[in-house]
Amino acid sequence: MEQPHYLSQVNIARMIAPIDSPMMADFVDNLDRINEIAEKHQGFVWRLKGEQNDATAMRVFEDDFLIINMSVWKSMDALFKFTYSSEHVAILKRKKEWFSAMKDMHMAFWYLPLGHLPTPDEAKARLQYLNQNGETPYAFTFKSKYTSEDALHFNPEI
Repeated sequence: MEQPHYLSQVNIARMIAPIDSPMMADFVDNLDRINEIAEKHQGFVWRLKGEQNDATAMRVFEDDFLIINMSVWKSMDALFKFTYSSEHVAILKRKKEWFSAMKDMHMAFWYLPLGHLPTPDEAKARLQYLNQNGETPYAFTFKSKYTSEDALHFNPEI
């Protein structure tokens, strides 16, 4: 039976240097390769892209050093496997080389109906909600195992 909802994710990161600096070169040099792995991974649906085939040049926040990554997956399991069981994990382990630690939550998941693509404004709202209210079926992380059914029956007070 086909799932009525997909899982959307956003993660943000604050670069330690401008994207075109030598400090960020290895991160930038790996973007196309990692994005290609994601797109070929079982369960991948969509990712946010700008003119450069990634979202690094998109300014969603007022902070020029804050970059955004958004994608849609068929399930949390598919996203988890890509994140922690593909070549992506080697890059993830190196994040301190390119990004500073963030005090607020930098990642959020939520369910969306098939055919709907999330917007950066939706992602910002989910991150803000998560930071203010903690994990609920409206916005959560890998720590919570909320289902699309949970999300359908949850009415957040926003």
